[in-house]
Amino acid sequence: MLEKLFSWSKKKEEEGIAQDEPAIRFGRYSDNNKSVAKVDRWNEAESLFKEKKYTESILAFFDYLRDEDEDNVKVVPEGPQHKFLLYQGSKIIRGYFNSEKMEAEVMLAQMPQPSVPVMRRLLEMNFNLYYTRYALYQDKIYMFFDSDIETANPSKLYYGLKELATKADKQDDLLVQDFTTLVPIDTAHVIAIPEEEKETKFRFFKKWIAETLELVSTIDSDKYSGGIAYILLALAYRIDYLILPEGRLLTELEKIVEVYFRKDNRPVTEKNQEMIDCFQKLAAKEPVTFFPYLFRSKFTFSIVTPQNYKTAADAIYNANQNIAWYKEHKMPKVAAQISEYGFSYCQYSYSLPRPVSDLFHLFMMINYADYFKALGLKEGYYDTEKGVYNQEKIAAAVASIVEKWKEKYPELKFDTAKLKYDNPVAFNQTFTTEVEYLNLETR
Repeated sequence: MLEKLFSWSKKKEEEGIAQDEPAIRFGRYSDNNKSVAKVDRWNEAESLFKEKKYTESILAFFDYLRDEDEDNVKVVPEGPQHKFLLYQGSKIIRGYFNSEKMEAEVMLAQMPQPSVPVMRRLLEMNFNLYYTRYALYQDKIYMFFDSDIETANPSKLYYGLKELATKADKQDDLLVQDFTTLVPIDTAHVIAIPEEEKETKFRFFKKWIAETLELVSTIDSDKYSGGIAYILLALAYRIDYLILPEGRLLTELEKIVEVYFRKDNRPVTEKNQEMIDCFQKLAAKEPVTFFPYLFRSKFTFSIVTPQNYKTAADAIYNANQNIAWYKEHKMPKVAAQISEYGFSYCQYSYSLPRPVSDLFHLFMMINYADYFKALGLKEGYYDTEKGVYNQEKIAAAVASIVEKWKEKYPELKFDTAKLKYDNPVAFNQTFTTEVEYLNLETR
C-alpha cells in the first residue's frame, strides 16, 4: 500500500487526540461491554452481508466496533471508497474498503539499514499468523490484512483486524527493544501521563512488591507453597490492573504469571522461587526504566477473550474455598489476598462483562484506598487509618452499577446485605461470593 493512501488527516487527528487527555485508566481494555444497540448493529452487519449489501454491512460492523467512550474508530467516505482508522494501544491501524476489497495496515518500526536477524524474526512470526502478515515496504516494517469484499463477513473482519491490532501493539515495542537497529515509528498519538501520577505509581509498585516479598519470607515455603503462589499471582494481577504497565514492563509481568501456569511439571516451590526472583528484579527498577512504559492510549480490541461466566464464577469459588484453612491458622493477610486472587485472576485472564469489571474496580478501590487517594481519587470507601468501611457508600456504589446495566442484564442482582465488614478477610470473601452468584443472562 502506498504511504500517501494512509496518511490522510493523520496529523490533524493525532493533534486532536493529544489535546484531550483522558481520565486515569485502570485495567486492560475489554470489548465485552457492548450495549444492546451495539449488538443489534452486529446482527444488522451479518444480515446486510447475507443480502450482499457489503458497504452497508462493513459500516454497521465499524459502528459495532466503535466505543464512544474511547473514540477508537473513525470511518470517512472519500469518493468511491471509505477510509478507516482504529486505535490499539501504541499503534494506529489505517485502511480502506471499496466495492472490491478491504485493506488495512499498521506500521511497526523503521529499519534504516537491512537486518538479517530482524527479517528472520518476522519470517518466524509470520508462520503463527492466521489472517495477517508482516512485510517490509521501503524502510518500514508493516503488518497487513486484506480481504475480497465478497468474503469480508463480520466475523472474518473482527478476527482479522483483531489479530492485526493486538499483535502489532505488542510486537512494536518488543522488536524495537530486541533489535537496536530498529527505530520506533507512528507513536505520536500516545499520550504521556503527568509526572506526579508516574511517581505515585512507581512508589506503590515498589511498596506492593516489598510488602508481598516480606510477607512471603515469613511463611514456610514448603508447607504453604499454594498460599505463596496465590499471593505472588495476586500481586502480578494487582500491578497489571492498578499500575497498567505497557511495553517491556508488561511483558516482564506476563512472564511472571506464565512461570506458574506453564505446564513443565516443576514443583510449586520451585515456581514460587522463580516468581520471587522476577519480582526482585522488577523491584530494582529505577524511574528511568519504569516511566517510559506508563502512558495513555485508546483501544478497540481486548487482548483476552470472553468466557462463559461460569468459568469465572468457578475460579472465584475455588479460591474462596482455600481461605478457610488460612483463617483457621491465623494467617489473615494470606487469606485476604487469596480471595483477591480469585477475582483478579478473572479480570486478568478473561474479557469480563462490564458490570463485573465495574464491581472489580470497586473492590480494588476499597482494598487499596490509600493508592486511589494518592492518585487524587478520594472516593472514601475505606478509611485506611481507622480500618473502617463506609458501608452506606459501598452499598450505593454497588446499586449504581447494577442499575446501570439492568437493561442488558435484567436479572442482575447483588445482595449488599450479605457483605461483612468485620475485617478485610470477611469483606473480600463475602463481596466475591456475591460476584460469583451474579446472573448475567442478557435480554
